[in-house]
Amino acid sequence: MPFSAPGLPGLPPDLAGPVAVQLAKPVRDLPTGDALPGGCRYEPKWDGYRLVVVRGATGTRLWSKQGRDLTDRFPDVAAAALAQVPAGTVLDGEVVVWNGERLDFGLLQRRLVTPPSRMAALAAAHPASYVAFDLLAAGGADQRRRPLRSRRAALEELAGRWVPPLQLSPVTADPAEARQWAADLRPLGVEGVVAKGAATRYAGGRREWLKVKTWDTTEVVAGGVIGTLDGPGQLVAGRYRDGELVVVGRTGPLTPAQSAELAAVLTPAGEDHPWPERIGTGRFGGGRLSVALTRVEPTAVVEVSADAALTAGVFRHPLRFVRVRRDLRPEDVPPAD
Repeated sequence: MPFSAPGLPGLPPDLAGPVAVQLAKPVRDLPTGDALPGGCRYEPKWDGYRLVVVRGATGTRLWSKQGRDLTDRFPDVAAAALAQVPAGTVLDGEVVVWNGERLDFGLLQRRLVTPPSRMAALAAAHPASYVAFDLLAAGGADQRRRPLRSRRAALEELAGRWVPPLQLSPVTADPAEARQWAADLRPLGVEGVVAKGAATRYAGGRREWLKVKTWDTTEVVAGGVIGTLDGPGQLVAGRYRDGELVVVGRTGPLTPAQSAELAAVLTPAGEDHPWPERIGTGRFGGGRLSVALTRVEPTAVVEVSADAALTAGVFRHPLRFVRVRRDLRPEDVPPAD
């Protein structure tokens, strides 16, 4: 079954792929119902990969936000789009992988590193789902100049004939319902809410949507800092997994008051501290660049604020320092999953 076709006739050149997607800028508070032109439309912020589905005359191609062709990485989604989406259609959405009742970003990442010879087995064991939230082309015609409310209506009509793994992302105009979604869906791995203007066109490459992440407080062990013991600049957070202290994240830069509060409970690490002398600056402590890590005795507990983006018990986004918890001990901290 062909999944791609050169040229993708019937589509505007800039929608044949790769496609410039509209982006969202972060805000702290949920926008009011009238904050955007035409009124706000709120959608869940899925914890997955942004994916544009381009259904051409004879095939389907899947494009990432960065312009990478991921068709061979998600053959299950490509096959479903080929079977269920009419030619000349371009969809914007998110690809996710469920593990039980929670989104699993780790399983999603495996799609990018698994050899092609094993992709069919991985897709069968952990199938992907595609959650569509916008319609960029229909019948070969560009829809991006139409207001969101019109694009959404056409998308809902199209999605009425879908079956999994293709799904339609829910939407509401009620801020109270959006807040409830943020609370109820967080345990499933949904990161928050995205707000869009009902009267707005689709502006590829521009940050005109608004995203609000759901944050919750939790506890971590102070295992190290970036900076000095008496002037820490960032906390490197740890938790225990099977008796071993592992890095699970780090905070953003600390304020002077936060730095002083943390410094008051830090003591130098002993020789048996399991962490290295340097830590990467990228996600999960990796990356080509590294900075010096000041290791500390893992005796202090710190309360932090975190979003829902977790992979194997590791926080993918920076934590927010809340306060030192002198009333708690390391054994009171939740373990790393």
